[in-house]
Amino acid sequence: MEIKMNRLNVIACLSILLSVSADAAELGPCRDVNSIADIDGSTQKYVLRLPQDFNNSQPHNLLVGLHGHGSDRWQYAQATQWREIVATRDFAAEHNMILASPDYRAKTSWMGPKAEADVLQIINDLKKQYKINKVFICGASMGGTGALTFTALHPDFVDGVISMNGTANFLEYENFQDTVSASFGGTKAQIPLEYKKRSAEYWPERFTMPVGITTSGRDELVPSQSVRRLADVLKKMQRPVMLIYREREGHRTSYEDAKTILEFVIKSADAKPPQATQACPRPAGIAI
Repeated sequence: MEIKMNRLNVIACLSILLSVSADAAELGPCRDVNSIADIDGSTQKYVLRLPQDFNNSQPHNLLVGLHGHGSDRWQYAQATQWREIVATRDFAAEHNMILASPDYRAKTSWMGPKAEADVLQIINDLKKQYKINKVFICGASMGGTGALTFTALHPDFVDGVISMNGTANFLEYENFQDTVSASFGGTKAQIPLEYKKRSAEYWPERFTMPVGITTSGRDELVPSQSVRRLADVLKKMQRPVMLIYREREGHRTSYEDAKTILEFVIKSADAKPPQATQACPRPAGIAI
């Protein structure tokens, strides 16, 4: 009797979930877009998903989703195996946002100079095509790192940034050094200033927009220390920042935490005007 009741309960729960999914907002179909890169003339790609009932006469917010290491533009566009990715896509649909998911050069891109130029060009191109209100940039893992890097380099183009399980300091980060150096054009010993330039932790004064960060205590792929330090400095500067730290989790962000951090950023962006930049101390213990 107990097993039978459990099965009935499972069936009932599945029915509820399916009905909720059927009623949930969804984005429009994927459009695979070719873009001729201004920086080198190469053909680069991104996936664009407009709101289901898109009206180009109305302004929309733009959400740029940056894929993780080993993935590509299709991760944020349609992948279902990562809960934080699904949450981001659901969030974009619920808020009637335009979602753009670029390759940004490679499956192993770490927001090097060419990737940075590609993302900037995509944002500019979409602003010419559509009535873009605010621009948000997000990513998980390598993408979470890239979101912070791009924002530090181009704060005037970003109204809110969401980083899930990323790093904010390339000078101390030790994993994937072969692909990082390929993206940046040299090792940290050869071009340390380039690594510093792309490390968000060194430029907190540029983060005047809302910032959402998720990170985990048992994340060995992308350790949490640098983003936690960045969040702490931003809080001391009284910037709009939310940090969700899960001490016992690994390299992942739950669906619920992803939605929470996304909601915080967009609500803060709507409610709070950008603050003036101000000087602040550089991270202690790391010098260049």
